[in-house]
Amino acid sequence: MAEHLPPANGQGVEAGKHKAGKHRAGKSKSGRKKGRSKSRPSRNNAGSSLPPTSAGTISPPPPRVDLSQEAAQAPARVVETGNPAIAPERVTTWQKPLPHHRQAYAAIDLGTNNCRLLIARPSGEHFVVIDAFSRVVRLGEGLAQTGRLSDEAMDRALAALHVCADKLRKRNVHLARSVATEACRRATNGAAFIERVREETGIRLNIITAQEEARLAVLGCHILLEQGDGPAMIFDIGGGSTEMVLVETGETVPRILDWQSAPWGVVSLTESVGPIADSPEARAEAYAEMRRRVDEGFADFSQRVTPMREVAQAQERIRLLGTSGTVTTLASLHLELPQYDRRAVDGLIVPADSMRAISQSLAKMSYAERVAVPCIGRERSDLVVAGCAILESILDIWPADRLGIADRGIREGILRSLMAGGGEPARAPAQQRNL
Repeated sequence: MAEHLPPANGQGVEAGKHKAGKHRAGKSKSGRKKGRSKSRPSRNNAGSSLPPTSAGTISPPPPRVDLSQEAAQAPARVVETGNPAIAPERVTTWQKPLPHHRQAYAAIDLGTNNCRLLIARPSGEHFVVIDAFSRVVRLGEGLAQTGRLSDEAMDRALAALHVCADKLRKRNVHLARSVATEACRRATNGAAFIERVREETGIRLNIITAQEEARLAVLGCHILLEQGDGPAMIFDIGGGSTEMVLVETGETVPRILDWQSAPWGVVSLTESVGPIADSPEARAEAYAEMRRRVDEGFADFSQRVTPMREVAQAQERIRLLGTSGTVTTLASLHLELPQYDRRAVDGLIVPADSMRAISQSLAKMSYAERVAVPCIGRERSDLVVAGCAILESILDIWPADRLGIADRGIREGILRSLMAGGGEPARAPAQQRNL
């Protein structure tokens, strides 16, 4: 949910939870501006940048949706200060809003495995990142077995969100949107956790649908699709789910033709298979079972896209773009990087055969062997095999010769949505298409 954040009260958090800064410039002891007989309007309603809109309504099979005209967020809302009524002599001085290009916007993506924050300012048709944060929190750990978010997982996520809240305040964020995805969608205590986050950090997380998650991922990374006409596939391998989105390019923003979300991400798939014995036979059997479950999850989608896949193959214009920790990690191994380097990976085009070969090689390794591989380490070694299984199934469904790699996604999609309407009155639909 997008939140308009008055600069005096701590951006990105509910102001009632934090002390507001005092406004002294140009005021007399009475709290009024010198030489003024009337107080100016309260700052709380200044700078509204997004017209109230409704949630996206993408639904298979097969929806045809213009990304830019679907509402990315719930109606914009002014954050309440939580302060008692202010007496007339203490009215806060009105301040002119910053120009659109100087306002800071923020996006928080709380996923099943990671908590990510991005803060940026508009720069022409793009934006410049001024702060970022990412931490592995494994919010969905144990969810497949219990159906609930564990206390330990919630504590890890809250610790990361406290860091995000501090950054939002320090960066004087004008407008923020914070979303939670599959783990909170599935957990029986997901809504209670969202309320706890609001109470302890002031951040108002919105549990978005799988449709909205897919839409934001496409909006955030589609610019990296290879040039060409006709349909293309974009996918996002998450911690708790994987989204595949068939898009039609040719316009500034692609149109979604069909999509599917399967409840298999690197965390949920790993946990569903359970512990794997340390033998080549056990690893092969577990990997085959992962492949089977993902294939089953995308079976209907695979059938629906078959006609377009055949046309694209016949015309030799089948295009594929992936965004996830899995594809960026495998791309790093393809480049033989000693450590991860976003500048080398984001926007890279990799032969699909190379990604398959790396996936199959990792699936055969023991846990200890994967830990020793650069760019994987202990943090990713137990989850990367599930990501490899998901990727191979995707390459079967949409067998492109080359795979585009994107180290961007939901956060960037949120920022583009916010900035499309930010700092100005409501834009005409024709202007909104130029994201």
